[in-house]
Amino acid sequence: MKRVLAIALGFVVFNLAPHLASAQDGPVMKRIAETKSVTIGHRDASVPLSFLGADGKAQGYSIDICVKIAEAAKEELKLDKIEIKYVPLTPQTRIPLLTAGTVDIICESSTHTIGRERQIAFLNTTFLTGSKLLVRKSSGIKKIEDMKDKVLVAVLGTTNEKAAQVEVDSKKIAIKGEIIKVKDHSQAMLNLEQGRADAYVSDDVVLFGLKSASKNPDEWEVVGPYFSYDPYGMMIPRNNDDWRLVGNKTIAKLIQTGEMVAIYKKWFEPGPTKINYPLSDRLKENFELIALPD
Repeated sequence: MKRVLAIALGFVVFNLAPHLASAQDGPVMKRIAETKSVTIGHRDASVPLSFLGADGKAQGYSIDICVKIAEAAKEELKLDKIEIKYVPLTPQTRIPLLTAGTVDIICESSTHTIGRERQIAFLNTTFLTGSKLLVRKSSGIKKIEDMKDKVLVAVLGTTNEKAAQVEVDSKKIAIKGEIIKVKDHSQAMLNLEQGRADAYVSDDVVLFGLKSASKNPDEWEVVGPYFSYDPYGMMIPRNNDDWRLVGNKTIAKLIQTGEMVAIYKKWFEPGPTKINYPLSDRLKENFELIALPD
């Protein structure tokens, strides 16, 4: 009887094995295999990570990395071709678009937080930054403590908005009114340019990008010590371990071959975006930690 039960159990396990294996495969890789396409969610003004070029097409540091990930998915799935599609998004729409399956990966300036991991997943960190302020040079503002009786603007739903509110509350900074909350970087910059706000709080790399893209870059400066640290990673849907593996393997390979540093220099050193944001020792160390061997 025991032998019969053992044989029967083995038969069940044998027949279930393919189903158990397929159950571990997430819907993203299945969708890519079926459609021969990868859909990238991007921003229009997160220079130099994810923004629209003069030709109206998405480009930037995060975009270049995600294109490499899409190409790696093509090789992993042994597809004859891969089409890359682009969908614009905002901080308010990015997670709903990802969880709905409208996009396969979000490639922009997304801060990796525990709270967000309750809804989505992240690939390994590819950039490190933090919250600072963009102000007019003539403003007299050098740090967030100088915002007494001044108007502060932030993008709704960002980590910077929350970090700024914590600073204002904990340090009892008497800013003028409430923090103005807007939907994207462009609206924040418009508030600054038209004098409706005195400072814009965001990640310093984003602020340097906005400064370089403004009509009069010399009019603006990024100020203050960091009052929050923000590790960036590409967002993907949860429960897609195979897609996450493709992404993290690609990132590791880019670091191992030196291509990641080349991509970084392309976008963060003086060039098309006019930004001079050298690769930090902290980010170099991060790259060394996540360049896992095969």
